[in-house]
Amino acid sequence: MTYATQQDLIDRFGTRMLVALTDRGETATGAIDTDVVARALSDTDAVIDGYLAGRYTLPLSVTSPVIEDIAMSIAIWKLHLSAPDDKVKADYDQALRSLREISVGTVRIPGAAGLEPAGTDGSSARSTDRERPMTADNLKGFI
Repeated sequence: MTYATQQDLIDRFGTRMLVALTDRGETATGAIDTDVVARALSDTDAVIDGYLAGRYTLPLSVTSPVIEDIAMSIAIWKLHLSAPDDKVKADYDQALRSLREISVGTVRIPGAAGLEPAGTDGSSARSTDRERPMTADNLKGFI
């Protein structure tokens, strides 16, 4: 399941920008290269899954608007062959910060199934040392 689609990128950034970023052939076709976009979206999904793997069951059952926004910011950054403009770079940096916050649990994804944290069987403290009864024999010298 992909977190963003080519149509999402077109809706946000426009056809002209995607043509400029993906039409990389010897002869310009004036069209969006869907293979280039698909590769960027696939790479983006891998980055997002890498951050979310420790906290959520993958693939996510629902794609929240937060994840979709992060995916579009990363994908458009990945489509640039040269240095992107400051806005694209700032959005990419923010997307990675957001993923780090999600991965540590500061931000949660609504509706996504999370993994249960590893814990003990009970809800109280456990003692693993031997029992030490206080008797007159083992307290000699202290009293």
